[in-house]
Parts: sequence; C-alpha cells; structure tokens
Amino acid sequence: MSFRYRTSFAPPHHFRYRFRFLRKSQEAALSALLGGVALADSLEAFAEEPARVYLETCLEVMADKANPGTLTDNSERLFSFGVITDIQYADLEDGYNFQGSRRRYYRHSLVHLQGAIEDWNKESSMPCCVLQLGDIIDGFNAQYKTSEESLEVVMNTFKMLKVPVHHTWGNHEFYNFSRDYLTRSKLNTRFLEDRIVDHPETIPSENYYAYHFVPFPKFRFILLDAYDLSVLGVDQSSPKYQQCMKILREHNPNTELNSPQGLSEPQFVQFNGGFSQEQLNWLNEVLAFSDTNQEKVVIVSHLPIYPEASDNVCLAWNYRDALAVIWSHKCVVCFFAGHTHDGGYCEDHFGVHHVNLEGVIETAPVSQAFGTVHVYPDKMVLKGRGRVPDRIMNYKKEKALNF
Repeated sequence: MSFRYRTSFAPPHHFRYRFRFLRKSQEAALSALLGGVALADSLEAFAEEPARVYLETCLEVMADKANPGTLTDNSERLFSFGVITDIQYADLEDGYNFQGSRRRYYRHSLVHLQGAIEDWNKESSMPCCVLQLGDIIDGFNAQYKTSEESLEVVMNTFKMLKVPVHHTWGNHEFYNFSRDYLTRSKLNTRFLEDRIVDHPETIPSENYYAYHFVPFPKFRFILLDAYDLSVLGVDQSSPKYQQCMKILREHNPNTELNSPQGLSEPQFVQFNGGFSQEQLNWLNEVLAFSDTNQEKVVIVSHLPIYPEASDNVCLAWNYRDALAVIWSHKCVVCFFAGHTHDGGYCEDHFGVHHVNLEGVIETAPVSQAFGTVHVYPDKMVLKGRGRVPDRIMNYKKEKALNF
C-alpha cells in the first residue's frame, strides 16, 4: 500500500483516483461535499440521475443532524449489544498517562469491568454480545512480567458474562504479546465469525485479525485489525516489520517515534497502526455483499478513523483509505472505536456515526465507562453509564428497515 497520499481532511487533487473504491455517481457527490478541487472534472457526473439523488440524500443527512429524533413508546427494539474499551488492567497502584496529566486507575479498572458485567447480566433485554474494543490489559504488565497473569484475571472476570464477547486488539495487546501469541490466545474470537460459504471473497485472510458476524437478521458486524500495519508485536527481523518501520520513518523523523511533535500527519506514531491493502480489499467485498443483501453494518476497530470524532494523534495511519472504502457503500451505519480514552462522536456527511468510547482506565472509582446499544429499525440508541453519554443515532433515510 502507498502512503504517499495527503492525509489532510481536504480531498487530494486527483480525487477519483485517490478514492478508487467509490462508484462514479458517489464520487462526484463526495467531491462536492468535501470541497474537492477537482469539481470541474466531476460536473458531467452530476448530470446523471443517480448522482443527483445520492447528493440530495447526503444533504438530507446533514439537515437531519439538527433534528436527532427521540425514542417513542412504539419503537420496536430488535436487539442490543454491549460496548466497553481500554480496560488496561494491571495489579498496580494508580498512576498517570504519558504526559502526567490524566490519572489512571489500573487496579480499579477490574472493578469497573465487574460492574459492567453485572449490569449487562441484569438487563431486562440482555445484550446478544459485548464488543471489547481493545487494550484489555496495560502495557506495564510486560515491564513487571505479569502479562499472562493479568490477562487470565480479566478473562476469568469476563466468564461471568452470560453472552459472547468479541475482542478487538489494540496497542496494549501488542505491548504485552506478539501477534503469534495473540492468535493462539483467548483474545482471538474469530471462531465466532459467520462465513458466507458461497462468497469466498468475504472470508478474511489469516494475515490479519478481522472477521464479521450476524447478531440479528439484516445486521452485520465487522471487526477490523487496526494494527495490521504496525511495528508492534512483530519480529523485528521480519519483512513486515521492515515495511511498517519504513512507512513510519517516512512520516515521522522524530527520535522518539511515539512523539507527534512537529508532524503534519500526527497519526504516524508508533502506538498507532494501519490497515493493509489486503484487509481493505476484503472489507470492500464484505460491504459489497451487505449492500446487495440490504444489510446494515456496524464496524469495530481499536483505532478511530474520522478526524471530527477523535484527537488526530489517535487516528489510524491510513484512516482516509478506510473512509474511502466505507463511503463507497450504503450499508455502514456506525463505526465504534476506543484508544482516545476521552471519547468522541460525530456523524459524517454520509450518515455514518463515529463513536469513540470513553476508556475504563481513566475512569474514577465513583463513575463508570461502558454502554449498551439498543438497535431499532430506524436508529441505534447508546445508553451510556458513567462518563459515557447517551446517544441517539438515526439511520439516514434509505437505511431504515421495515420489520
């Protein structure tokens, strides 16, 4: 994959080549919405009826933001799922983040997890599953040689949960374990995937940790590997490490590779990673299948991909490539991520809701940080606990389902 494209939020000059996954009618609409400088090349496409309709839909989505909607008594709940992220457990006294500005509750994070599980188990409409968005134990465990012990403690706690857990991998997983170890560990929940046998193009490669599953008819969840391209967790003598270090060095000349100081593309730090072209091609195929079958899709990643919903330092290296794939399809309704600890939210111009969940690790003992998402035919409703806020996330009009 080439990383020589601009990653500022304005589209690059060769818009249609950069967004190679976009259908032509969508490409023109996207260029217009994002203020692309190549509009003169796209005027002909706007004459086509599909492009006009698509653009009108996008503008409707923008207008709908002013009227987010409310729950009504006659709303039919279809199913629910839990979300939690950045537990970062370690059997240590409280500490602080890298900058020394935020308190971290290493030991108490396990208490928060226990509280979340108790709540999920008691809900009148029990979640069908829980999405654990990564960083399940803290990197300090590696320093104290307690990685396996701490992971066992957390996994034993999760055993109290009455529904399956889908685990995503973050940077702290790779501080503690190699990719090979994680693949063999209990954090590999790929056995929960749903395979579409007669569509082999939707079956993920073993080269990255990603899969999809169907929690309810017409809904598909996709877990992505945001450290598919990374210098973390891989043998330093391997070609993959050399490739990823080259990418990182090309964008980050700092001696300290975890420092974004002076970078025009601050996401290129060592504690982030990216998506390989192979994984993006696979994602494109799965989304194409969901488009054809009129499914709604929720995507999960440890790293966020939308700048308006995240600190730019915490974005995936090639977040624009992931957005290009997602925006070329109609089916994606929500993208959940962790990593930032502070949380964040934004609905993009295509009606995709980007939710960055607040992290457990920096949540005081008197509060909480998890949520339950209730799914309806026309919306998803996040019921947050503690410092996770409630959110109503309406589907854009063509994405509403009739049951």
